[in-house]
Amino acid sequence: QLQLVESGGGLVQPGGSLRLSCATSGSTLEDYATGWFRQAPGKEREAVATLTSGGRTNYADSVKGRFTISRDNAKNTVYLQMNSLKPEDTAVYYCYVGVIRIPSGLDDYWGQGTQVTVSS
Repeated sequence: QLQLVESGGGLVQPGGSLRLSCATSGSTLEDYATGWFRQAPGKEREAVATLTSGGRTNYADSVKGRFTISRDNAKNTVYLQMNSLKPEDTAVYYCYVGVIRIPSGLDDYWGQGTQVTVSS
């Protein structure tokens, strides 16, 4: 059983940067795939960035070149570095970790969400 605690959200001006952190506890993180999702008001939750347990990354087209997902397995923490922020990046950001276990199936967890607001 994992617990996820997010931090790092806030208000930033367009063009600014933020780094989100997702600290996990209760189990080692290294077996899990990790990701960041976001949900803007009136919109569905969308995947922003993913990082497999093997280190492969993938990004939504809207954030490619601006956002970077990373993890520190020693600290059991996942990060999302967000640069060149735009007003359309405003959303609640959620950390996700998951792994498929045999025979029990999907073992996944969500963070509580952290608000990111990009506005002048």
